[in-house]
Amino acid sequence: MKITEHIQASNGKALFSFEILPPLKGQNIQSIFDAIDPLMEYKPPFIDVTYHREEYVYTEQKNGFLEKKIVRKRPGTVGICAAIQNKYEVDAVPHILCGGFNKEDTENFLIDLDFLGIKNVVALRGDAVKSETYFSPEPGGNIYARDLVEQISAMNSGKYLDHAMENGNKTDFCIGVAGYPEKHMEAPNLDKDIERLREKVEAGAEYIVTQMFFDNRKYFEFVEKCRKSGINVPIIPGLKPIATKNQLTVLPHRFHVDFPDDLISEIEKCRDNKEVHKVGIEWCINQSRELIANGVPVLHYYSMGRSTNIQKIASAIF
Repeated sequence: MKITEHIQASNGKALFSFEILPPLKGQNIQSIFDAIDPLMEYKPPFIDVTYHREEYVYTEQKNGFLEKKIVRKRPGTVGICAAIQNKYEVDAVPHILCGGFNKEDTENFLIDLDFLGIKNVVALRGDAVKSETYFSPEPGGNIYARDLVEQISAMNSGKYLDHAMENGNKTDFCIGVAGYPEKHMEAPNLDKDIERLREKVEAGAEYIVTQMFFDNRKYFEFVEKCRKSGINVPIIPGLKPIATKNQLTVLPHRFHVDFPDDLISEIEKCRDNKEVHKVGIEWCINQSRELIANGVPVLHYYSMGRSTNIQKIASAIF
């Protein structure tokens, strides 16, 4: 089923979903199953699987030149999605990026997903790799997430890159995109960011999943601004329980999010990360309850490959 169909079928009841990371290179699929198994009792209708770009290392050769080598740290998004759908009989939702793909790569990736019966994708621009200050698209690739949405939508209409090809198979992807309650790091302000988001919806996106946030007011204000701008698709809140004290500095730096003063105060009182872990779970439970009371369609949790804290939250909420 499509994500939008799951939401419609829920009759207003908030659904539970979560996101997983492909395993590090050298690990097998069992590490994924071990993270998913404890969460299946809460009946997630879909599970997101992230995609991580290739990273490069440069090795100095005897002649003094640098050799560029590709290192795939987290391979296997397509295979993991197929395994999840086969084992758990739930919908797997792969993330697909502009970065690292030209348009031919993207088309082939989507064809593979279509062959596997995968009906949902999340279309993202992707972040800059470590060697870049700013995001740089692949030659011949999509520059913005909007462009990627347009390519997927074209395939849904049977239009492929080879314009000479007639009567192409029409794919049937439900397209999700990212939204940023505290604005994307590169946007000049939130209003302009929402304008870009509306363009993605106009291009064919059918639902939005937000970046993590720790203050529900940011989400409510974001949704209100989206609705006033003409965005009417479901807006799914993305949540992450804080687990370690250093995340007070790491998460704002990496994801450009703010922490509420009350949460900062509680974490600073903690003597160790075990106590921080408990605070993070309790805060996320309270966030979840308030969001459900305000009629959100889905609660989507960023597990970061760990399920212990998500399981405790889900057991209190679902």
